[in-house]
Amino acid sequence: MCAKSKKSSVMPKGTSRRKKLDAPFAAAVLAQAREAAGLYQIILQFEAGEWFGRGLEMPQVFGDGPTTEACVVNTREALTTAVAYLIESGKRVPAPAESGRRNEQVNVRLTTEEKLLLEVSAKKRGFSGLSDFIRTVAVEASTR
Repeated sequence: MCAKSKKSSVMPKGTSRRKKLDAPFAAAVLAQAREAAGLYQIILQFEAGEWFGRGLEMPQVFGDGPTTEACVVNTREALTTAVAYLIESGKRVPAPAESGRRNEQVNVRLTTEEKLLLEVSAKKRGFSGLSDFIRTVAVEASTR
């Protein structure tokens, strides 16, 4: 015997229960998004007579403009929209890079010999673990 399911309310064809794509964000969500996006770093690049910007914390979010100022404004607005979407969707909002919070992980496979060499080098330089040693050495090398 099958149980009867409750009949759902009938919606006109082509409509859905989801929020409309062009619906504005709630004021509280937008304020929270502006605050978070205001702390993000913007990387600018000049190409073919136009400035392009992207967020360091959200590299997939872009903006552009004829001047650096316009580019930053447009990129910041794009970041605000992206953050508002994340908040509204209940997803994690990236922490500002300046907070120094490490939230990215990289896995590296080593041979037994490579691991031993790195551990010896780490101990010689006063590190208790490989992670801090590898990160420190890599960052030092990249800033030279």
